[in-house]
Amino acid sequence: MLSIIITHHRTPVLLKLCLKSIKENIGPLEYEIIVVDSQTESVTQDLIEEEFSEIKFIPFPKNIGYAKIVNTGIKASKGEYILILNADILITKDSVAQMLEFIQKNPEVGIVGPQLLTFSNKSQHSCFRFPSIGAIIARRTFLGKLSWGKKKINDFLIKKEDSFSKKKVDWVQGSAMLVRKKAIEKVGLLDERFFMYLEDTDWCRRFWQNNYQVIYYPSAKMFHYYYRVSKKWNSLLDTLFNKYTRIHLISAIKYFWKWRKA
Repeated sequence: MLSIIITHHRTPVLLKLCLKSIKENIGPLEYEIIVVDSQTESVTQDLIEEEFSEIKFIPFPKNIGYAKIVNTGIKASKGEYILILNADILITKDSVAQMLEFIQKNPEVGIVGPQLLTFSNKSQHSCFRFPSIGAIIARRTFLGKLSWGKKKINDFLIKKEDSFSKKKVDWVQGSAMLVRKKAIEKVGLLDERFFMYLEDTDWCRRFWQNNYQVIYYPSAKMFHYYYRVSKKWNSLLDTLFNKYTRIHLISAIKYFWKWRKA
């Protein structure tokens, strides 16, 4: 059985599209859907009750962060495999079946990530190398425009021209990933000390640490509405007043401290 965990935070229109894409494209697989909702609004509650009453809905009155949302869904799941999706993901026909078939045939694989596309059908960066401090700084400041910064970013990103073949990667985006539940029992749940950002990086790193491979599987495609709320740190004011930029910075500090001896 497949458990589909959808993480949601105040985007009911996207959630509805996500759920419809699953119903229309999942195929004959046996599955359950668990929506874990952070900072629940009445419009979301009404949507679930009126149009998707068959799914399991877990509301939280406060914004509890991505890691805790996913962990709550995993604890409530019954499936041998778990598909974790953000609510801004639309699955395509056979994408889940392809990923599921691959992970079932390869017991050494713990996580499989699809190719993410924009709604205009352009490939997004869906898989990455483990970040360095320099890469984080370069991606979020004007230093990324310098030759030093460009090199750091290139070392972090996997080139889009290399994104059309299946490969082992350091980590895949938590926006969409298929995970082996037996591997989670060995690796552990997401680290809830990360409120948002880098929790997926940390988790994939722990999978590799426990001898489970992380695979980018681009023949499985999903659409991703990606709105970047942590904009570049072009000025000190951005750093001070953009909440999501500050959260990203805090997560980066936690990540590099945690893995400082690796």
